[in-house]
Amino acid sequence: MNQLWIYMYSPSRCPLPPPSPPDSSGKCSSFILLQVVDQFSQHHLLKRLSFFHCIFLPPLLKIRSPQVCGFISESPGTSGMLLLLPKGTPIRPSADFSTEKCLQQPPPTDSLPTASVVLCFHDEAWSTLLRTVHSILDTAPRAFLKEIVLVDDLSQQGQLKMALSEHVARLEGVKLLRSNRRLGASRARMLGAARATGDVLVFMDAHCECQPGWLEPLLARIAGDRSRVVSPVLDVIDWKTLQYYPSEDQQRGVLDWKLDFHWEPLPERERRALASPVSPIRSPVVPGGVVAMDRHYFQNTGAYDPLLSLQGGENLELSLKTWLCGGSVEILPCSRVGHLYRNEDAHSQREREATLQNKVRIAETWLGSFKETFYRHSPEALSLSKAGKPDCMERQQLQRRLGCRTFHWFLANVYPELYPLERRPRFSGKLHNTGLGFCADCAAEGAAPGCAVVLAPCSDAQQQQRLEHMGRHAIRYGSPQHLCFDVRGEQVILQNCTEGAPAVHQQHWDHQENGMIIHILSGKCMEAVAQENNKDLYLRECDGKASQLWRFDNVSTVDER
Repeated sequence: MNQLWIYMYSPSRCPLPPPSPPDSSGKCSSFILLQVVDQFSQHHLLKRLSFFHCIFLPPLLKIRSPQVCGFISESPGTSGMLLLLPKGTPIRPSADFSTEKCLQQPPPTDSLPTASVVLCFHDEAWSTLLRTVHSILDTAPRAFLKEIVLVDDLSQQGQLKMALSEHVARLEGVKLLRSNRRLGASRARMLGAARATGDVLVFMDAHCECQPGWLEPLLARIAGDRSRVVSPVLDVIDWKTLQYYPSEDQQRGVLDWKLDFHWEPLPERERRALASPVSPIRSPVVPGGVVAMDRHYFQNTGAYDPLLSLQGGENLELSLKTWLCGGSVEILPCSRVGHLYRNEDAHSQREREATLQNKVRIAETWLGSFKETFYRHSPEALSLSKAGKPDCMERQQLQRRLGCRTFHWFLANVYPELYPLERRPRFSGKLHNTGLGFCADCAAEGAAPGCAVVLAPCSDAQQQQRLEHMGRHAIRYGSPQHLCFDVRGEQVILQNCTEGAPAVHQQHWDHQENGMIIHILSGKCMEAVAQENNKDLYLRECDGKASQLWRFDNVSTVDER
């Protein structure tokens, strides 16, 4: 299929006729003829054409749509986008989607760190690559933008060879690195990071549009804590029309048990915790399109996993490593960048296989025993793992060196909504208190709602001492187990089990490996308190004393917490 791309319009050779808007049907009634003259000046031509509605195409390549008229690659190819030139693109004036509260933020100080923006690409569309580079140059203050580092990951398209080298040579603060072998996203970014000199690394996909003021909030947030990994709000650029759509406010990046990335609205409890609507948003996973972090922190914490293949999952691996090894991940509402999301059909079979391999590697490296839950949700990953497990020794050594937490901590403290719907309880049987040597029971005969939970002599004959704990969810009591551990004031009682409740609520408990049972909503520990003739259960500050340590009779072999 033919690919049409434009270099330069020459006024002396091809005078411009007056622009003609689309007619009432949305079709172009006249066209503009562009002639190829000079590759270097394409950027300036596109800026000058931002006011034109219609552009001439040879008869066999004319595109008519209700939204745009422009030029197009008939085959999107590896770029996964249509090479359109609708009104105002590819280099359109930057819109400003800042909220009033963002505009009220104090201006940046001269003490902000400097940034190196690393753009990696493999056969990227010429127009989108240039639009990304020039939108950075147009919107980032020179005082803070140290450089743009372009990393060509073995592109084969002709215009990305000499034409790109000549174009970059004329741009101040932009340098071009070329790899002589295919690296993939992680290693290409690491190559760019190794040659970067700014205080902060900003990894950006090569099909973005930066909005005014996008860089300063990222730098300011990292300056406050160098262990933060931050991302702007990513607006959506439609891959067919290149139309720019602002994203919904207060969203966060998450993962599912197939290790796929998703956006979801911020939960109500997280919204209430924000000081203002534009406060930084804690995000379980950072989106991969644009992410910023301190350069030394990035290198000292293991950078990207160099054994991830091609693309897919590098943002998830980075996010898990950051959270589990002492850092944090945030999305900053006052920083906005448009991101062109590729047509999923454009991903090759090789890319899809590489993504699956990367997920298996991430599961084997970071999920611990929770990898079994991943494999249950992804049979194709299970089949791949049976063919051969990846060698994760270096990454596991990194975990030990950094003192990283377990994935259970991530579920308990960062993304509790991910806890799987379990097929069998994690814990079951009698619940023994280590300090007082008795088992949990009900103070009243028959176990009714509102009954206080107490300690009584352990007995296998007592059916109502049989409990089931669904790993960081409810502790179900007795038979037919319609009652659950609950809290009234700070006393542990029984209440009817709540179905369909919020992701974290009054009846959720976490039995940790050290034996403590934590009430998730309050963060306090369940403690046996002996007073007079009673041994009642209360919530107390966690201190690890023996009366706060508990043991179930049975523990399932698969950790489903």
